[in-house]
Amino acid sequence: MRGDLEWGTIPGLVRDAAARYGDAEAVVEGRARVTYAELGARVERAAAACVAAGVAPGDRVAVWAPNTVDWIVSALGAVSAGAVLVPLNTRFKGAEAAYVLSRSRVRLLFVTGTFLGTSYVASLRRAAGQGDGTGPLPGLPDLEQVVVLSDDAPADFRTWKDFLASGDTVDAGEVWQRAAAVRSGDPSDIVFTSGTTGRPKGAVITHAQTLRAYEVWSDLAGLRRDDRYLIVNPFFHTFGYKAGVIACLMRGATMVPQPVFTVDTVLANVASERISVLPGPPTLHQSLLDHPARDTYDLSALRLVVTGAAVVPLRLVERLKSQLGIETVLTAYGLSEASGIVTMCRRGDEAGVIARTSGRAIPGTEVRVADARGNASAPGTPGEVLVRGFNVMSGYYEDEAATAEVLAPGGWLRTGDVGVLDAAGNLRITDRIKDMFIVGGFNAYPAEIEQLLGLHPDVADVAVVGVPDARLGEVGKAYVVRRPDSPLTADDLIAWSRREMANYKVPRAVEFVTGLPRNASGKVVKGELRGR
Repeated sequence: MRGDLEWGTIPGLVRDAAARYGDAEAVVEGRARVTYAELGARVERAAAACVAAGVAPGDRVAVWAPNTVDWIVSALGAVSAGAVLVPLNTRFKGAEAAYVLSRSRVRLLFVTGTFLGTSYVASLRRAAGQGDGTGPLPGLPDLEQVVVLSDDAPADFRTWKDFLASGDTVDAGEVWQRAAAVRSGDPSDIVFTSGTTGRPKGAVITHAQTLRAYEVWSDLAGLRRDDRYLIVNPFFHTFGYKAGVIACLMRGATMVPQPVFTVDTVLANVASERISVLPGPPTLHQSLLDHPARDTYDLSALRLVVTGAAVVPLRLVERLKSQLGIETVLTAYGLSEASGIVTMCRRGDEAGVIARTSGRAIPGTEVRVADARGNASAPGTPGEVLVRGFNVMSGYYEDEAATAEVLAPGGWLRTGDVGVLDAAGNLRITDRIKDMFIVGGFNAYPAEIEQLLGLHPDVADVAVVGVPDARLGEVGKAYVVRRPDSPLTADDLIAWSRREMANYKVPRAVEFVTGLPRNASGKVVKGELRGR
């Protein structure tokens, strides 16, 4: 394994990839084809622009944009300038994005223009355009500059072209020195993930952790230099950025970013670009197999699928192999607090192991299942999943109390998930202590959704649970206590929710109740609600 011992840092990896894979295609975006040498040059230019913009080592720089080559260049450019990357979920509404930007004290933001019919700039203006501070968004006083990844930008923002041009006066030697000054133990990114309190928390991961974890991922998956990788998983998630961009940089594979998931576009890309690697949630692969026109596309180049985030039906694994001829199908389990990867199946595992479990602990880490007292549970006995090893975060960003809740003595990370280990060490996730549910591959946290719904003036009390859904796996259902004499309807609340929160968080059903079931300590008994 090379990992952090050879590359040291992500800037080191970028430069190594540019030198090692020079003329090979690095990124394909429509008709644009960018070689590794060209990608390296673009990242250097973006890093120079960050230096010119006053970004200092350790400053937080955010990217709020879909999967594009500009996301890759802006993110890697910022990290090469010594910044810490804060990826923002493209499903966020303005207030959700503003909270993360404020919480992490981001100094520079790269934002898309219009995406899926929504102006992200206008959304952010509405959420943070007022306040006591100065700069482009007074409600975010730490945010000094906003760069729109477009040819047009408001007067107080900057265009991507103008931003890059500003770095042309920065000496190349200064950029190299800045990149060389980054240390493997420095934070590389802060990935925000919501918890039971309903407030997003930022998991701090270092360069060394990232490089080692995704060298392991690449080894176990069998990623190769000649692979062509369709990255449908969003870059704001470790599955897209690290198992996608970082892994491809390590092996010299070609990245084909897809900004929005539609099965027709996936099929077209797989056929036209001879895609060989297609990670994603089970819903992606299920829709691919079930598409009525699937046989009209040439999918013969596909050889590797890595999936996770939900239970994988054995039939899905069998169909991927028999109907599409995919030689390697693997499942994995991870969370942001553990660099996005905890367990993974191995090539050669039986189909039943791949479908029923998330594999075994990755090399250099330990996984155990413990009871409420922290004692190890016997194989086959459910308990909380604990993780220890190089992949575990140093903590939540500037949140000692939340960190103390999840980092137990001995270096163990409490995941909040319930699982079972078999005799061979394969992990099967059976429940979620934190009540999280998964909507089409996106983690939805009831406490966060309840907090947002509670802002509606006609909602007196609310509880959200996950319920089965044929298409998305699970969706949210809200049990709502209306304020007296309120005319609020289910349709009204759902429509309001669509304006206030990311789509995957929006409850698909609302049931009005006179009161929520609570136990003696006052906590909502969600098991009773699910039973309804």
